[in-house]
Amino acid sequence: MFVQLIEGRVSDREGLHRQMDEWQRDLRPGATGFLGSTAGVTDDGFGIAFARFESAAAAKANSERPEQGRWWAETEKCFAGDVTFNDSEDVEAFLGGGSNDAGFVQIMRGSADRDQLHAVDAGFEAVAGSWRPDLIGGLRVWTGPESYTEANYFTSEAEAREGEKKEPPSELAAQAANFEKLMANVVYSDLRDPWLY
Repeated sequence: MFVQLIEGRVSDREGLHRQMDEWQRDLRPGATGFLGSTAGVTDDGFGIAFARFESAAAAKANSERPEQGRWWAETEKCFAGDVTFNDSEDVEAFLGGGSNDAGFVQIMRGSADRDQLHAVDAGFEAVAGSWRPDLIGGLRVWTGPESYTEANYFTSEAEAREGEKKEPPSELAAQAANFEKLMANVVYSDLRDPWLY
């Protein structure tokens, strides 16, 4: 899988949402290899989108379409200032990956030793269904050797907040300290109205 992360300060939230809907309606049929996207704007006006493609070649072919160029020329007017793009084929899905059933998406940005993070992932996935049924999928995009941006998909924000309060099951007790250490440097952003395609 190939993911392009698109981020920037948004000046026209509704306009951006319309542009995303327009792309889905008018441009997606010609976007070979497009798998889906997750996008939205945080309460403080920061926009982020995860555009997923089968491969970097498919994403490149899409970006070279004239209609894509015209669409982006209009879309970037919805941003205040520069928009950053991060491309990565170093992508991991967990609990089945992204979900269009999510009512709330939380973005996490951090850095970690991959082996340690994978060990925590394995322990969590083994008990996720019973401990955190509110978490229905996730996608981690590595943007550097140890840096990542992750999207976690929840049934709803209310259920996610309740889930956060739960004590981990005993089988995760040994990993709890390591998990806290790994999460210490994480920056969270909430998409309370995620746009899922």
